[in-house]
Amino acid sequence: MLTLSVVVCVYNEEGNIAPLVRQIRDALRGYSYEIIYVDDGSTDNTIQEIKQVQEPDLKLIELQKNYGQSSALAAGIDYAGGTYIVTIDGDLQNDPLDIPVMLKHAEEGDWDLVAGIRKNRQDGMFLRKLPSKIANWIIRSTTGVKIKDYGCTLKVFRNNIAKDIGLYGELHRFIPVLASLEGARITQLDVMHHARNTGKSKYGINRTFKVVSDLLLVLFFKKYMQKPMHLFGNFGLILFLGGLLINFYLLVLKILGHDIWGKPLLILGLILLIAGIQLVTIGIVIEMLMRTYYESQRKKPYKVRRVS
Repeated sequence: MLTLSVVVCVYNEEGNIAPLVRQIRDALRGYSYEIIYVDDGSTDNTIQEIKQVQEPDLKLIELQKNYGQSSALAAGIDYAGGTYIVTIDGDLQNDPLDIPVMLKHAEEGDWDLVAGIRKNRQDGMFLRKLPSKIANWIIRSTTGVKIKDYGCTLKVFRNNIAKDIGLYGELHRFIPVLASLEGARITQLDVMHHARNTGKSKYGINRTFKVVSDLLLVLFFKKYMQKPMHLFGNFGLILFLGGLLINFYLLVLKILGHDIWGKPLLILGLILLIAGIQLVTIGIVIEMLMRTYYESQRKKPYKVRRVS
């Protein structure tokens, strides 16, 4: 049975194709594996370089255009048939020699996901390391999933966990959080990291801002996926009751003969009432959408690890 599927997503990495395949071949001698290259709309000779590689167990998936790393990873995972799925960068900064160590650790510890921590990271401080540290700290602090290096692509998954995490948009940096939502047992190991020799980095400091916006979606998934009414309903009721109290107070003033027209407090009370009603309504609508999500696809709101 196929043990490993190595998923490599590339975008304009023509100079790194053949060296990486050689490194994977050398590192995985004795293993049953396949290499799945996903070309994410490259505009150079990346596809031609992949096709020229003499590797019998290499599969090429060409995407219609540049969709981004999350969608490319999702495509590779969908086509993977190994018991374990490995994701690795195509720029030679990850080292395939770490894969057997991570796989052994996953098997011996019954881990569902082994995430890499880039030891002695060979990247620039201000454009790469600093934004990454900030993003990692934000994600750890808000999600409670204590992964040290969310940006390291080198990971080893069990097949069923990888296929259930649902990658799209820019969610690849939140893979451990998404895996934890599926009940995955997660650990992390130090891995090697090399400086980029050819090609151009696709990342920059703007990633930090994307992390913050995507984090809101992930936090919703983590805390309120199955109970959205607890988020929108609670806030809605608080605002509605606040508006109700303000308007009751103003009503008493009006009865006592005071002029309340034009008071900022009156406007605030009306805004709170309307906002509260809207939030409760949104909560009800999302509850109905979640019911449709689970029932239409016969999904279960739980995961069974094993039955003894």
